[in-house]
Amino acid sequence: MDFDRNTYMRFACDTGGTFTDLIVEDDNGALTMFKSATTPDDPVRGVLDALSHAAKDRGESLDELLSAGSMLIHGTTHALNAIVTGNAAKTAFLTTQGHPDILVLREAGRLEPFNFHIPYPAPYVSRSLTFEIPERVDSVGGVMLPLDENAAVDTIAKLKKQNIEAVSVCLLWSIANPTHELRIGALLDKYMPGVPYTLSHRLNPALREYRRASSSAIDASLKPVMTRYLGSLTERLAESGFKGRTLVLTSQGGMIDAHELAERPIHAINSGPSMAPLAGRYYAGLDSKLPNAIIADTGGTTYDVSLVRRGRIPKTRETWIGQPYRGHMTGFPSIDIKSVGAGGGSIAHVDEGQILHVGPESAGAVPGPVCYGGGGSEPTLTDACVVLGYLDPKFFLGGAMQLDVKAARKAIDNKVAKPLGLSVMQAAASVVGVATENMVQAISEITVNQGIDPAEAVLVGGGGGAGLNSVFIARRLGCPQLVIPETGAALSAAGATMSDLSSDYRAMFFTTSTDWDEKGANAVLRDLETQCKAFQKGPGKDARSHNIEFTVEARYASQVWEIEVPLRKSRLSGKADLASLVADFHASHEEIFAVRDEESDVEFVGWTATVSCGVGHKRTGRLKHTADEDVVIGRRKAYFESHGAVDTAIHSLHSLKPGKTKKGPAIIESPFTTIVVDPDAKFMLAPSGSVVITP
Repeated sequence: MDFDRNTYMRFACDTGGTFTDLIVEDDNGALTMFKSATTPDDPVRGVLDALSHAAKDRGESLDELLSAGSMLIHGTTHALNAIVTGNAAKTAFLTTQGHPDILVLREAGRLEPFNFHIPYPAPYVSRSLTFEIPERVDSVGGVMLPLDENAAVDTIAKLKKQNIEAVSVCLLWSIANPTHELRIGALLDKYMPGVPYTLSHRLNPALREYRRASSSAIDASLKPVMTRYLGSLTERLAESGFKGRTLVLTSQGGMIDAHELAERPIHAINSGPSMAPLAGRYYAGLDSKLPNAIIADTGGTTYDVSLVRRGRIPKTRETWIGQPYRGHMTGFPSIDIKSVGAGGGSIAHVDEGQILHVGPESAGAVPGPVCYGGGGSEPTLTDACVVLGYLDPKFFLGGAMQLDVKAARKAIDNKVAKPLGLSVMQAAASVVGVATENMVQAISEITVNQGIDPAEAVLVGGGGGAGLNSVFIARRLGCPQLVIPETGAALSAAGATMSDLSSDYRAMFFTTSTDWDEKGANAVLRDLETQCKAFQKGPGKDARSHNIEFTVEARYASQVWEIEVPLRKSRLSGKADLASLVADFHASHEEIFAVRDEESDVEFVGWTATVSCGVGHKRTGRLKHTADEDVVIGRRKAYFESHGAVDTAIHSLHSLKPGKTKKGPAIIESPFTTIVVDPDAKFMLAPSGSVVITP
């Protein structure tokens, strides 16, 4: 699909736990935003529902809307959900004879080192489905034991008898010599045609056997699931009139074609949440002069927190599905996001010790909070906000959904107020307070761990529920400024409109600062650049811009872990370039660990090239609204802790005049979000369309 169609309309769609967010970008960059309920039994239906809302709003049929679109960008949690719910494919794991415990032994590490009641975590692929292949390659690629093809064929016969749906192949040191893995792949093609498999050296050519094995096992298990899902998505979009290009967001903050993602589905695990930092960085740059930004995305199920440090979005190599050490490691760097079970649908309950908890259990999309009238019986954060007067029950989602205040009040009374001996308003305020504290702790953990003082950062609030308690969070953290972007209710979808088509290419090559192999390093960089340019000429051929960035994983001699250092050039030439690279490593090490050792050798291990192709507008557009003067559209009582019930002015986001500072209390409403400003805060509408609040 080429980019130079007559129309440029794009759709960015993010499927969350409760709502499916859609942003439509017109040819001129103007944005419109829509939401529909997520349909867990059939997520594609939720996408089509959101698109149908957009078509109706424009006075068009779904076919007319989709036929005018050049691109649909999709963020989904389908891959992650398949793993969490145990719905991934039945997968076999093939590894070198004598090493069947790679997925069992892992890399050590315990969350609670002295709690011996915690059972050892089960491997991602059970031992009963782990098969040993006679072969051995050494660390420099030499063949110590040739591949026993007859044994490999016998193993494949066993896989067929057990109705294996996917195969993961991870042989020792295949990154140094992939011959044996490639041959096993050829045998799988011959004897198990149509059954997907993953070869570890192709997917993740990196050091550390467990990470490579885990990534290949996860990737293989997702191939049947994601192939069906993405196939259903593209087919049903085409049936509805879409003739454009379908792209899917990745955990690294980029996007790739749906058919390519089906071949490497592990990159979709944190698909949607990875976009919020991109949008947050953009809006923080527009509306704040502070050097760092905290991006908080409040969904119906989770609260996702990420950072922007001086314009850069940190990535982590410690990406786990589930708890660290107890879950499964993806083995790939991804945008560093901290998620806690605290969203609009988080359930409030009182335990046997009379302690109030909010989350991590969520009412989700089905049945949803009590006030939704969908059959939910457990009080949630959203129910508490309805009771406190923060949400207008007749204007939720712009009036598309009526909220049942009476039912929410009854649930709060029975499940929280009476057990704690509080009034209903006190109980509802306590629910908001506990949820706020959960969110504050998540932010404190990720900021302090990376050396950022929240008192020197702007908080960017995203997600439909961000405005409900972000003022309280910012004040608790000491953030001097809070920004709620105009597209904040669909922050991840907005980030998708800013994302680039991208891909990473990696290679292993060991050299040191004292025994420097410049020729070898440049050969690796040249090969990586060739792969990037092939991507530019293929998937990114009609993009408006192209960029390639190089990084190297380096460490001090005898260190166990590497850190990633950006390269200033695509090639290294002479002592000056080596000295600059070493100096950059020292600086990065000091920034992360507060220590540097300039007398030590530096070891360079892994090399990465990232290609990015810009396929959208250089800057995101504005939502369509203007105001000549401020208008108070109503007043109602809202309850604020330490202030009680206060008569509060109600503003429409579209009726605020840019640049005029106003004092709280106030409630700012739009069809997609409600921003609560307590009596101690001030707010203004920025020229960008964001609401900027001083807590």
